[in-house]
Amino acid sequence: MTDRELVKLAWEARERAYVPYSGYKVGAALFDGSRVFLGCNIENASYGATCCAERTALFKAVSEGAARLERIAVAAESPPYPCGICRQALSEFAPELIVLVSDAPDRYETHTLRKLMPYAFGKEQLI
Repeated sequence: MTDRELVKLAWEARERAYVPYSGYKVGAALFDGSRVFLGCNIENASYGATCCAERTALFKAVSEGAARLERIAVAAESPPYPCGICRQALSEFAPELIVLVSDAPDRYETHTLRKLMPYAFGKEQLI
């Protein structure tokens, strides 16, 4: 799975977003080395019940037994850097994750999750 293919899948997942309040569609494609888990943002009238595309893909991957998360592509019309909650959730399972941020189907930036979330809260803080 190339980065470009992963970005393309994120753009396809974006089309399934449920965004009646913000109108801001986001898609995500999370690759574990062998499978891709797609996610889109799903809004709710109770804003706290809204789920971002990144966490939708992450929760699908974890619930389906993904062992090693390698890369996630996130797609939206403006640079869709994962929000703080998504960064924290992703860091629980893949602190070395590569994050592809795409604001157009033919363009993306590559980052590391550690760069985007340098001081994530982890199990080390609980000991």
